[in-house]
Amino acid sequence: MQFFAFHLMPWDRLPADFSTRYKSAWTTLPNALYEPQHGHELYNRFLDELVLAEDLGFDGVCVNEHHQSAYGTVPSPNLMGAILARQTSRVKIAVIGNALPLYNPPTRVAEEFAMLDVISGGRLIAGMVVGGGPEYYSFSINPTQARSLYAEAFDLIVRAWTEPGPFEHYGEHWQLRYVNPWPRPLQQPHPTIWVPGAGSQETIDFVAQRHYGYMGIPYFHREFLQKNFDSFRTSCQKNGYTADPEQLGWLCPIYVAETDAQAWAEYESHLWFFVQNLLKGLLVFPPGYTSVRSLARINKALTRFMSNCRTREEIEEGSYAIVGSPATVREKLTEQIERLGIGNLLGLFQLGTLPADLTRRNMQLFAEEVLPALRRRFAVELAAVG
Repeated sequence: MQFFAFHLMPWDRLPADFSTRYKSAWTTLPNALYEPQHGHELYNRFLDELVLAEDLGFDGVCVNEHHQSAYGTVPSPNLMGAILARQTSRVKIAVIGNALPLYNPPTRVAEEFAMLDVISGGRLIAGMVVGGGPEYYSFSINPTQARSLYAEAFDLIVRAWTEPGPFEHYGEHWQLRYVNPWPRPLQQPHPTIWVPGAGSQETIDFVAQRHYGYMGIPYFHREFLQKNFDSFRTSCQKNGYTADPEQLGWLCPIYVAETDAQAWAEYESHLWFFVQNLLKGLLVFPPGYTSVRSLARINKALTRFMSNCRTREEIEEGSYAIVGSPATVREKLTEQIERLGIGNLLGLFQLGTLPADLTRRNMQLFAEEVLPALRRRFAVELAAVG
């Protein structure tokens, strides 16, 4: 069982009339609202929080990629990964991930990820994503080509890491006379690969066929997540093997305080800022971005979260966030980890407008009073299975 600290690096200042004046926190939100000096403070604060995760005993840290969005202000997660590679010495650095269809040519991803792996001493986890629906508007990319762009880029990157160069690549989207990336990754045959997914069957099958890791994102009811993970295990069986828990991970907002009442009192306003503002506009699925079947499932699940979750009770019932005292958080996470059958917990310890002091205390309480118990619990279970 591995425990990671995940950071979205969100923008925490929006106008009081945001909900009525603006349709989305994505793509079209005027960048005049961005304050570079405050951004300077936020970036450095957020990086300090990820460095703190190493000191607290986490196994890894995670960053991801989004564009033209207040939801996450990291258009280049590889820059953050490079900083973390130098400021840490032990934790794994999970870049989850690079949105492959946005890179032309995708061999740039192979090169930059290899640099991160070499600089960090072989600590990179390479995330490769299709990219969110809004990104296809931000980059004016034909969404009907999303899956074919992604598949070709993915396989080309793995080939660039594992096949001696130079070699030629002549595919549907890219024609490259020389594929010969310098440097090559330190990890052999290549870094661990994770693919986050929102529940698309196409993504689940794609990852299972290639024996890589599938990470479930938040904002879904626990029953929906369990169906996705069960579907992944089924797909692995169809491909001739049994999925390892290490191939599965769950990203979840977590907040710990001394008591349940205190945790909710401190966290709730920041959670609702995130749900009601930063997620506004996320439900954008350009035509052809995914299959009609998958689109219907994902849209229904996300709508359930964003439209129906208006109370603490609804958040708790769906396990959309794990909030409470150390004992409560231990109990709820144990239940969910066992239910989902995952080997990686990706904790989102900062959310929306949650300030630095509460974020750090949240991480410290989790590391001191939750993490050791979870490690003992699942080490015992793994030993029993072994």
